[in-house]
Amino acid sequence: MSWSVGIDVGGTFTDLAAVGGDGTVITGKVLSTPDDQSVAVREALSASPLEAAAIDRVVHGTTLVTNLLLERRGTRTVLCATRGATDLLELRRQERAALYDLSAQHAPPLVAADDVIAVDERVAPDGVQRPLADSEAQRVADEVAGRGASAVCVSLLHSYVSPEHERRLAEAIKQRAPRVDVVCSSDVLPEIREYERTATTACEAYARPAVASYLERLAERLARDGVQSLGIVASNGGMLDAAAAARGAASLALSGPAGGVAGAALVARLAGFERGSALSIDIGGTSADVGLIVDGAPLVESGGQVAGVPIALPRVLVETVSAGGGSLGWIDDGGALRVGPRSAGAVPGPAAFGRGGTQATVTDAHVALGNISVQRMAGAVQLDAGAARDAVSRLALRLGSPVERTAAAMIATADAAMARALRRVSVERGIDPRDCVLIAFGGGGPLHACGLAEQLGISRILVPPFAGVLSALGLAVAPPRRVAYASIMKPLGALDQSTLAALAGGLATRTLGSETTGSREGLRWTTEFTLRARYRGQGHELEIPFQAAEPQAVLAARFAAAHQARYGFVLDAAVEAVSARCTRSGEAPHVALQRRGPATWHATSRYDDGSLCDVVLQGRTVVALSDATLLIADGWTARALPIGGWLLERSA
Repeated sequence: MSWSVGIDVGGTFTDLAAVGGDGTVITGKVLSTPDDQSVAVREALSASPLEAAAIDRVVHGTTLVTNLLLERRGTRTVLCATRGATDLLELRRQERAALYDLSAQHAPPLVAADDVIAVDERVAPDGVQRPLADSEAQRVADEVAGRGASAVCVSLLHSYVSPEHERRLAEAIKQRAPRVDVVCSSDVLPEIREYERTATTACEAYARPAVASYLERLAERLARDGVQSLGIVASNGGMLDAAAAARGAASLALSGPAGGVAGAALVARLAGFERGSALSIDIGGTSADVGLIVDGAPLVESGGQVAGVPIALPRVLVETVSAGGGSLGWIDDGGALRVGPRSAGAVPGPAAFGRGGTQATVTDAHVALGNISVQRMAGAVQLDAGAARDAVSRLALRLGSPVERTAAAMIATADAAMARALRRVSVERGIDPRDCVLIAFGGGGPLHACGLAEQLGISRILVPPFAGVLSALGLAVAPPRRVAYASIMKPLGALDQSTLAALAGGLATRTLGSETTGSREGLRWTTEFTLRARYRGQGHELEIPFQAAEPQAVLAARFAAAHQARYGFVLDAAVEAVSARCTRSGEAPHVALQRRGPATWHATSRYDDGSLCDVVLQGRTVVALSDATLLIADGWTARALPIGGWLLERSA
């Protein structure tokens, strides 16, 4: 039997989930290796019972790009921009970093101002205004070579309409400096909006060398172990092969979190929540990732910021907050208790892990309150309850508060930060969180679920099977996916059926490629088209689906309905089509989730290994799952689900 393996690298643990050809699932967990994530990936595979010959593909979710942007550890990058438009990365959108905080500063651009080279050329939306002379291309290439940078971002005005200048300049640079990696905006994001296109292309150039090196190293290590097919999940939730991922570094900024939301959507469908909205929260060792699921599918948006860097590529909606099991408790200058953003991470980890940590973390707070079993923890970690209590005691002493109260306050502080993120991803999109089911996973998700639900007025909680490694499961079932882009900038009325058919056909052709993934030949592929449209004069767009040769009136009605749903009104104004995208997705591996029961529930053990059936628990109960811990609060009833996992409902 062949296996599709998902491996998710987190700040503390690296998780593995493998899906067999018959839909069965096996899981594992090892400690992460922050200095080189590929080491933990290989260790997770080595610790599993899988034979290399039986592995069809390894799908990896990585935080490498996110870490590069947060820590500013990417390669030095030179930007070649049209003369007169060289300050785009500095000017941004001329908005404040924080509306009411005058001291707040934007994150610095990825390209230093001294590394921007002005190019004497200009393309307008209606054609070339000032041609790029061969002598100018050579001058710029010579200047690039003299800078000594290893990556170059070429982003010229309106290249989404006419990319010839960018391509000619890139060729001149490659001939003059063949070892420099040249990235053109017309290849990365051929869409309007100069700032977002330039920032996205700069991110690609900035991160690509490190990503390519990491993936090459990982592929070599896996190949030595007999594993040949490596895929990486992109921010849009789809899988890229390693070669495509190395050329699409900017699309990996939310690689790991996207797998978690995809896994939550999968379980939501299997549990019968394929209609309506669901909120997901993945609480790991370092952070918590919040997502939104609509009608059984993750909400995918056109882009957003990561570490202050705009990346205008499709991505699963994920908001990350610095509140996880390893988040450190501390006291600010005003004497108030704070939790995060600093984390104990994998090394030294929480004090309870016995690996040298001495500062109190959220995990230590749970251990001190008896919410986590002291007998064992995933990843071969033996918990030291005494060390956890000592760490919380030191913090409590400084606060002049009892240990239990301090521990509870740490958990409540982390809950407050996560609840704010859950409100932002739902309320800001016109969705009432009270109408949502909360899907809580990750090592800490089931521990915090009831507290978060009560803050948001949510009455139902879904704790998935394999909750502690659900992100890895989402990676294992990620479908191969390719995306193509095109700018339009025409009135919607100008898109007659023949024009729309030609647009769709051209986009679809650009998404074609090798139709095999590992040994999974003959996959069924689906193609979806999305139009980004707006009322003329608006500065933002809405995405609506479309089909080739669809009547214009149908598109107009669809846009009006989407605008009404999102903003609560429509306008009597012309609608213009800004851009279009085509997404081509392959078939995902099949998963069969079910409990292994029947088994007898022992009230003294409170341990769920996935074999329980027809068990109902009421009131405060701690249930040790195979890879996480579930805390059922007073006023809640929990029922073991046939697919595994638990459904919690607020008692009447």
